[in-house]
Amino acid sequence: MESMARRVCRVCVVLVLALLGTTDVAAAQLVSRDGPDVVTVRANRLNTPLNFDGRLDEDVFSLVEPIHDFVQQEPLEGMPATERTDVWVLFDDTNLYIAARLWDSHPELDIANEMQRDGANYTQNENIVLILDTFHDRRNGYMIQTNKVGGMRDLAIADDRQQDSWNGVWDVKTATSDEGWTAEFVIPFKTLRYRGGGLQEWGFNVRRIVKWKNEVVYLSLVPAVFGGGGVSRMRSAATLVGIETPAESMNLELKPFAVSSLTTDHMATVPFTNDLRADAGIDLKYGLTRGLTADVTVNPDFAQVEEDMQQVNLTRFSLFFPEKRGFFLEGQGIFDFGGVGGNAAQGDVPLMFYSRRIGLSQDQAVPVLAGGRVTGKAGRFTIGALNIETGDKGSAGAVATNFTALRVKREILESSYLGVIGTRRSPGAGGGGATATLGADAAVNFSRTTSATAYLAQTSKLPGVTDGTSSYRVRFDYITEQYGLAAERLMVGAHFTPEVGYAQRPDITKSYVFGRLARRPQASAVVRRLTLQGAATQLSDSHRNVVQERRAQGTFIVDFQNSDIFTLDHTRDYELLPEDFRIATGVVVPAGPYRYSASSVSYAFGNQRRLAGIVSVTSGTLYGGTKDTLAYSSGRLVVTPGRFSIEPGFSLNWVDLPYGNFTQRLITGRFVVTPSPRMLLTTFIQFNQSRHTLSSSLRLKWEYTPGSELFVAYTDGRDTLGTGLPDTLNQTFVIKATRLLRF
Repeated sequence: MESMARRVCRVCVVLVLALLGTTDVAAAQLVSRDGPDVVTVRANRLNTPLNFDGRLDEDVFSLVEPIHDFVQQEPLEGMPATERTDVWVLFDDTNLYIAARLWDSHPELDIANEMQRDGANYTQNENIVLILDTFHDRRNGYMIQTNKVGGMRDLAIADDRQQDSWNGVWDVKTATSDEGWTAEFVIPFKTLRYRGGGLQEWGFNVRRIVKWKNEVVYLSLVPAVFGGGGVSRMRSAATLVGIETPAESMNLELKPFAVSSLTTDHMATVPFTNDLRADAGIDLKYGLTRGLTADVTVNPDFAQVEEDMQQVNLTRFSLFFPEKRGFFLEGQGIFDFGGVGGNAAQGDVPLMFYSRRIGLSQDQAVPVLAGGRVTGKAGRFTIGALNIETGDKGSAGAVATNFTALRVKREILESSYLGVIGTRRSPGAGGGGATATLGADAAVNFSRTTSATAYLAQTSKLPGVTDGTSSYRVRFDYITEQYGLAAERLMVGAHFTPEVGYAQRPDITKSYVFGRLARRPQASAVVRRLTLQGAATQLSDSHRNVVQERRAQGTFIVDFQNSDIFTLDHTRDYELLPEDFRIATGVVVPAGPYRYSASSVSYAFGNQRRLAGIVSVTSGTLYGGTKDTLAYSSGRLVVTPGRFSIEPGFSLNWVDLPYGNFTQRLITGRFVVTPSPRMLLTTFIQFNQSRHTLSSSLRLKWEYTPGSELFVAYTDGRDTLGTGLPDTLNQTFVIKATRLLRF
């Protein structure tokens, strides 16, 4: 805690400077706190440059009273934080500065083992998150995060959901002491989008995690029921006043690139070896207004993108893989539709826009010739428009194609919206004329705990199709700390084909209910929360109403004070196979009805441990036989904190059916070296026994100056079916450099 002497010194300094007439900042930043989540704070203009080193030793940090009085989300919701956090919000004509002093009674216990840019483990470290709702619409914003060793992570927020789609130009420095640590952020106003130049009113929140205590605290409280993802809940943010943004500027960014590659592919229609190629292109970003941004890309190249993580598939439905290409990720949240995101698996719910339909065919890259996009805010409207032209590639069965998507949302009430979406593909996936998808959706938040979403969509009628081209969904959610309730009705027509989207399972009518009961044992030093939840699902075909599947699931979860999680789960299934199903090579399950069940137990070791991950064991019946699974996922072994880690994983499945037995093994390993927050070296290895493949990659990413990058990547695929050393199937070596120019 700050000593009385320090407080007295600050008051004396302020009085002396005031008498000398040199005080150029306000005396206090905290304007009002009318409740744990009703907070107003003030930003202060900075007239003297900061020494950007993360140490907070400039006069301004003695002159200005910091924002403090944070409150707990975990473990005791609404209670004062046990470790003090001080925050300052400052600005000048060019940048926004946010500084934090994170006091710690036992800094020797701090956990800091992640420095990878946009890594997934920051929440398992001592860390601080900034939330900026620059339009103050209580829906959308930016999230910026760092930890004790100066790691960097940023995300966009769209309708309260986090999107790995934003890589802004900003910087952070941190420093440590025997009283805790400090962080200093600098965010150029050019990096942000807001309503216009002049005096602003933004949404603002700060979250700190004291990991060695597993304590989560906020400037403006986010209810514990929303968990870690609640940090992006804009309705809980404080109000930030006093910022004055600069007047309109050209707001133009150019990002040219050059790339060279050497490729061998023995699996191509015409095999080739050591094909050397060079290319160049450019991305352009222009601020049409402070809220609307136009992006143009010419001859883009995605060779630096890491390969997909392989998955074991024992179902008759296609697998979902997330988008990883930067151009398609940016602004993607705007195209989310019907209450679901476009870059995460949504199960049975179709996606109206799925960017992996563009530039990919039959697991091969298809040349993207050029494209443009306009995204952002205009008054109470959120707008997204995209048009992409791809070339032909005979080996992938792809012809030159135009892809178009248009998304518009209109804000209503305090935090709800009405929206429409339209997509078009010309020619369609099956050839012939253009195909289209049209839809309308709504999300209504009745209160902080109650919400509803709905959509209605229609796709083009393909030749010979007269009906079954529509889909609708209605969902209701009620969420509190102790109770949860959800109900959903979904229909996907037999011929509903969003050809710029993704529909895993057409021809279904689904009814779903979910309930949850949670309790916190009082005065327990070991257990933080106990949760019991259950769900029931029934799926019928959309035209005959014949039951295709029923599932009942019960789950018991124990959250421990040290962040470990124990889960016990049991499911009972009924499934009607409409036709024979090839589940593995040489193993075919006959059509007909099947009843099976499975029980699983898992234990998640918190990432604050040197060795973390989720160990799970599942055993049960399947299609008249048995299936046993042993898996280790989200694994992480910290070799050198913040610098070197290993991320192992495996899935072993033993399946014994009346129609044949088989074993599926998938083993993965990623080696991560992080010399600095802006440099990353990864090696990724995957062995898939069922496909008889061994793939590996080596990838170096160096952000040599903010926004400008150098990539070096090597990938290969090998056939393990034979004896001896695996035969090479393909190899690629790529060097790519980009340079950001801002005007």
